[in-house]
Amino acid sequence: MAMQPRLGGMTTLRVGVACPVPPFNSMPGDTGLEIELMTALAAALGEPVAFVTDGGTDFDGLFDRLGSGDYDCVAAGITVTPAREAKAIFLPPYLISGQALAVDTGRLPQVHSIDDLGGLSIGVQRGTTGQPIAERLVAEGKAARLCFYEHGDIGTAITDLSTGGCDALLEFGPVLTELVKPLPGVQVVQRHLSVEDIAIAVAPADQVLAGRLRVAQAELEDDGTLQRIRRKWLGSPYADQTLGAL
Repeated sequence: MAMQPRLGGMTTLRVGVACPVPPFNSMPGDTGLEIELMTALAAALGEPVAFVTDGGTDFDGLFDRLGSGDYDCVAAGITVTPAREAKAIFLPPYLISGQALAVDTGRLPQVHSIDDLGGLSIGVQRGTTGQPIAERLVAEGKAARLCFYEHGDIGTAITDLSTGGCDALLEFGPVLTELVKPLPGVQVVQRHLSVEDIAIAVAPADQVLAGRLRVAQAELEDDGTLQRIRRKWLGSPYADQTLGAL
């Protein structure tokens, strides 16, 4: 959808998204958890919403475009980190989850956790919060080597699990759970390898918009809208998904 400038009077809330990040976006019907969430937030503000697909190769590039004014906020299953907080205003987290590990259990039945990766390769998307975890596993000798995938190549990463191009994949839990569903034998074998706050990021100069969105999000939480959205896309209504199975 084309970008529209924020002007006086009726404005359009421009939301930067990175696709595909199921179940946050790119689900059948061009929808997803954050598509519904941002549509509801925009409605609460009385504004139409425009989703602007970022064409960068990693998630951190989203924040460069956010700061330059290409869009007003970012919704892409984004984890709050100190480096990102220096580039954006984050709303309170609407989701708490973490990294997970997937393998082809038919090809590698012995792998049940990161403790079983000795001599094996581990894949990760460049620029995600999974990258430092995967790098640490290799540095500590718990995995043999890294397989880097640029954003947009996550489908290739999943295929590589079956073909042997990569032995294991580290990815954000809700995303990995969705991606492996259609692949027989490829399973998520370990969850909650980290605890991460997922939140909407707002352009650093727009304190007013951040305040309005913060109030609107609290209202959606209070009236049950956010619980319904989380249950629909994640199977659980709770903000803290680490307290139960996804």
